Amino acid sequence: MRQFMVRVKRRGRGTAMYAPPAPGPTAPPTNMYDVMPGYEGTVAGGEGGFLLPPSPEYPPPMPEQRPAQQDWTIPAISEDAAREALRSYVSSKCCYSDAPVKEGVITNIEPFNTYRYRLETFVESRSTEWAEQPYTGQQVDANLQHPPGPWDVQVQVPSMFQDGKHQVKVPYTSSVKKLCQMCNGTGFNNGSQCLSCNGRGRDRCFHCSGTGTSSCSTCNGKGQLLVYINLKVKWKNNLEDYVANQLSGLDAEKLKTVSGRELFRDVQYMVVYPVMGFPDPALAQAAERMVRDHQSRFTQTGRVLQQVTDISDSHKSSQILVHLKGSPKLDL
Repeated sequence: MRQFMVRVKRRGRGTAMYAPPAPGPTAPPTNMYDVMPGYEGTVAGGEGGFLLPPSPEYPPPMPEQRPAQQDWTIPAISEDAAREALRSYVSSKCCYSDAPVKEGVITNIEPFNTYRYRLETFVESRSTEWAEQPYTGQQVDANLQHPPGPWDVQVQVPSMFQDGKHQVKVPYTSSVKKLCQMCNGTGFNNGSQCLSCNGRGRDRCFHCSGTGTSSCSTCNGKGQLLVYINLKVKWKNNLEDYVANQLSGLDAEKLKTVSGRELFRDVQYMVVYPVMGFPDPALAQAAERMVRDHQSRFTQTGRVLQQVTDISDSHKSSQILVHLKGSPKLDL
């Protein structure tokens, strides 16, 4: 490491010399943290990873098994609605005659229904880290009793399916390190007395602000640190859509944001069953795959609090094929 001296020319006085304070460590040493039962893998900086929740003592309640063949009622477009759609379509064209709308006879309507299946899985994950702050008289409770496990600490869950974060100090893990190893318990980093003012604080030395010494940035000059285990809780809503558009030619990504008629909805604690017997086999298969994938993926990093699934008919973006007697087919 290179060392150097700085000369400062002051008005009316001679040249003063001072040495910049020697750099000290930037973080407390790892051996200052105690070993807490149940938190043996906790490290400083939050790099311990997510903690898996313990297995429940009793199996969670399972959702009611839905019948294999549910009576699915798929809304159909009426002839009046089809004629109104035809009227709107014709009026949007500058050279189209409205005679087919007024006089035409609708012989057949072929719907191209577009269904959206949505699965939401609300997950809570937890991780821990050692943290510290200057000790100014905070409560010290380490070793008074066994600290609760990471998943036993009571934390208020926010509104369901709303992302959020929260941090809380784990009870019975706070202790005071009376000797701050950043400054040997003095509150001053390396005892860095300024050579420019000989420690008297005169001339407002810019290295020590006139105090003659520079304060330890870790303990803020207190000489003691409060160390504790910090619990970090994260809530995440994981949403996935599947759109079955039956070759309608519509943009599937845009259809995910379209509101429609809700055909089915199921909200369950922890787990939902896939839809059974839906008229569109592709949607039923996608629902089964998504439910299985969410259970496998999100239970690896946290606890599933709730799931909701729904099927909507995006009727505002559906297509219909209208057959008019004596006229070509019109694709609306």
